[in-house]
Amino acid sequence: MKFLQKISNKAFKPSEKEMETAPFGIFDVKIHTLAGKPFSWDVVKGRFILFVNVASECGFTSQYKDLENLFQKYSDKLMVIGVPCNQFGAQEPGTAEQIGAFCEKNYGVSFTLLEKIDVKGLNQHQLYAWLTQKRYNKKMSSSVKWNFQKYLVSPDGQLVDFFYSTTSPLSKKITKHLA
Repeated sequence: MKFLQKISNKAFKPSEKEMETAPFGIFDVKIHTLAGKPFSWDVVKGRFILFVNVASECGFTSQYKDLENLFQKYSDKLMVIGVPCNQFGAQEPGTAEQIGAFCEKNYGVSFTLLEKIDVKGLNQHQLYAWLTQKRYNKKMSSSVKWNFQKYLVSPDGQLVDFFYSTTSPLSKKITKHLA
């Protein structure tokens, strides 16, 4: 428990001993919804999860439409989760209310949006530490290059793969896992 308390802070660097003695799975991550309520992992049980760091003023923002279409088409097998981030070109400057209103009005977004976080750097949130670091996800390390990078997690909480911003949410690279 001490380990999880330590990593619930935004910045953390657990020792190798802590990593060996304490499990840290995706479902251990504590994060809030865009509305400020604790996110419950119960809503994703038995489904794939596609995490996407999103931004309202990005050249890839139109991917919200395809993310919503993907979510609607595969809602029985997939949960899309948007994670607002302002680290790339300051392209997500809005408040939680502004982000939510923008997504609903312009793209009809009905999938889950989480709180705005850092996806890289010293203040990297533990969600993205797990997604990007092999020592946590046990599969691969990566770095978030830009807005709308995607991470696919299996129903049992294992990292499947990641996809750069240029990969359409409806790409066979993603949908082949859902068929």
